[in-house]
Amino acid sequence: MARDFEREAEYFEQVVHINRVTKVVKGGKNFSFSALVVIGDGQGRVGYGSGKAKEVPMAIRKGIEVAKKNLTEVPMVGTTIPHEVTGVFSAGRVLLKPASPGTGVIAGGPVRAVIECAGIQDILTKSLGTTNPQNVVKATFQGLLALRDADSVRRVRGLAPLQESPEAAGAAAPSDG
Repeated sequence: MARDFEREAEYFEQVVHINRVTKVVKGGKNFSFSALVVIGDGQGRVGYGSGKAKEVPMAIRKGIEVAKKNLTEVPMVGTTIPHEVTGVFSAGRVLLKPASPGTGVIAGGPVRAVIECAGIQDILTKSLGTTNPQNVVKATFQGLLALRDADSVRRVRGLAPLQESPEAAGAAAPSDG
């Protein structure tokens, strides 16, 4: 049991939404719960999952297991994203814009959960369209998956990847002269 706890401790877990579903049957009402969960390591890896069960803790546990299978890598530049992008899923649209250092996470609800679990610290977001948490989370992931870092764009264009940071290149130039 202790090993499972240590393994799960490496991820930040955030419950985005819990939905109670009631089914009316001959003997009364049957309740079940669905939980939308986002997990991430705070270093650019993030995933989401949905679990259904008769009790809330079991639904959350199932959602975490699904989220671990759906982990994806998010390209980051420092503490923000490389460029502006709009994620679309169904009626949900989410605008993600990079922000200068010190801005913080300007996001609401489901978008904030995804961004914080990914470890992005400076970003501006706006949720456009639906307020359905499932669609907003999926639209946020579509936007994050559409992000490209500078090296991958240079490779696609047939250019050599960037060698060093500008500070390191500037420090090397004066030593030559």
